[in-house]
Amino acid sequence: MKMQSNLLCALVLFMTASFGVLHAQDENVTTEFGVKGGFNMSNFLSDDDEATDENILYGFNAGVYATLPISDFVAIQPEVLFTTRGSKLEYNNELVSGDAKFKLNYIEVPLLVRVNITKNFNLQAGGYASYLVSSKLTGDGSAEFDEDIDTDDLNKFDAGIVAGVGVDFSPISIGVRYNYGLTTIGKERTVAGQTYTFPDTKNSNLSVYLSYKLN
Repeated sequence: MKMQSNLLCALVLFMTASFGVLHAQDENVTTEFGVKGGFNMSNFLSDDDEATDENILYGFNAGVYATLPISDFVAIQPEVLFTTRGSKLEYNNELVSGDAKFKLNYIEVPLLVRVNITKNFNLQAGGYASYLVSSKLTGDGSAEFDEDIDTDDLNKFDAGIVAGVGVDFSPISIGVRYNYGLTTIGKERTVAGQTYTFPDTKNSNLSVYLSYKLN
């Protein structure tokens, strides 16, 4: 929780400083607003186990963004997104077979520094903070189930780092982005004097997005 709080404070301070810098820029610099959406490939990362392609859960993201130029080459890009996270587990034994999907839905606020390498190509890096709005466990195969998970049993807040690339064909842009979570999905619990975290995993997500500039 301490790392999460520190990261959130750093994002707030960074945003405040960024708007201070922008206020001092030439008034002729144009701020860009738009909508965006994309395709997610999510997984859970654990210190003990390696993530595999078999655990990927497919989902989506959608929301709005603003690009706030500092210069011709550098801009600050805040976003507000609805995004899915999660992981899939395949099982096959003598009794049952199929797959279970752990689905998490977040409201996510990335804050990125965007660097224009060329007129049409850019690099993006920064951080994100997100709030868990719903969670569900579903199963397909021999044993089918569809159950909501109480979000109070999980960490409501997630935070991490972001990196990506984008290509602009104004007013449309496409890009690829990777989110790496720094906080565990589960809460710490103490049972019989033993402290554990369940699930002791972090979010990982690769997304492909399409954005459209509105102004």
